[in-house]
Amino acid sequence: MSNKRKNSIDIPIVVALVLLADLFALVPELASTPIRMILGLIMVLFLPGSALVAALFPAKDDLDGIERLAQGLGLSFAIVPLIGLGLNYTPWGIRLIPILLSLSVFTLFMCTVAIYRRSHLPSEKAFSVSSGEVYGFLKAPLSDQPESRLDRILTIILTVSVLASVVALAYVVIPPKQGEKFTEFYILGMDGKANNYTTEYTIGDNGEVIIGVVNHEYERAKYTMDIRLNNDSLSIPSTVRSFSLGHNDTWERPVVFAPNSVGDNMKLEFLLYKNDDLTVPYRDLHLWVNVTRGV
Repeated sequence: MSNKRKNSIDIPIVVALVLLADLFALVPELASTPIRMILGLIMVLFLPGSALVAALFPAKDDLDGIERLAQGLGLSFAIVPLIGLGLNYTPWGIRLIPILLSLSVFTLFMCTVAIYRRSHLPSEKAFSVSSGEVYGFLKAPLSDQPESRLDRILTIILTVSVLASVVALAYVVIPPKQGEKFTEFYILGMDGKANNYTTEYTIGDNGEVIIGVVNHEYERAKYTMDIRLNNDSLSIPSTVRSFSLGHNDTWERPVVFAPNSVGDNMKLEFLLYKNDDLTVPYRDLHLWVNVTRGV
């Protein structure tokens, strides 16, 4: 009788999926396709746990196929947060490349351990999955034998439940969620910090602050700015007066203005209007300033 070991397709499939997920995540031309999201979900939700199950249970009698599928999914939910927690305490942090590298190394290492442990078992005892067995399972989901019919029905129900869970999670994760619509509007001192504003001015001298606008409106928006001193508009460049920003775009630059009246504790207002609605400011900021005539 031949002792030739039967080649299993489960480990090569896991390795291939890991490499494909890495490829679609790192290559810009591929990262914009929906396939990246699908492979990413498989990489996070199934591959690490499946590789660990293969390494822990190399024998055929340890677990059956559906138990390996279910435990692979469950262990992935435990492994990925632990890897993320560990990365949080490293200089790399929880970012795409560190997460991708960590999951890939873990999964490939577990696959190597699984291959090593299976190779030390007799061929008839080592767990393996052939393409013929997969085809047979898909072709004949229900057996004609009464004693196995119930087991196969339960297996199909469990498989459908696992797939439904994955699909439900994908439905929650994949569609982009639209958050609150708003616009950031801020002023900074000339040192780039939200303090040390100049509040003492002399007629004839220019004032200067850094003004920033960030669009979080989920659409392109047109902004109009007005700077007022005691309700009188001050002269500012046209490029500051009106501009447009796309979603998540930032506009930040120094803005020069010239106080045109004298007084103490005067209200210097920075008003921002959106989409040509100039009746009520969309955002407003102010400083209290003193302006003198000088000597």
